[in-house]
Amino acid sequence: MPTSPPGRIGTVASIPSTPAPSSGGTPNASVAELSYEQARDELIRVVNELEQGSSTLEQSLALWERGEALARRCEEWLIGAKARLDAARSAAASSAHAPTDSAS
Repeated sequence: MPTSPPGRIGTVASIPSTPAPSSGGTPNASVAELSYEQARDELIRVVNELEQGSSTLEQSLALWERGEALARRCEEWLIGAKARLDAARSAAASSAHAPTDSAS
């Protein structure tokens, strides 16, 4: 019965635990430092590279993981922006309904 050679299908030993950055990208540790626009632009590059299908399996996995990290970063920015908008709207609504001192 044939078996897979070491480091091949049937084992995850050949998959790097820390994904390599995409071409022109930065290491995963710096994703938290990216602005929304930087993360979005790099995510677009990662998706385009994956869609080309010219990467090896290991490169594709690293790109996928990088893309997931970038997508999470974009989501963090969007959640934060929504919270700020909600707070501003709430403050505006509160001040609009606050009693004014018209007796003076």
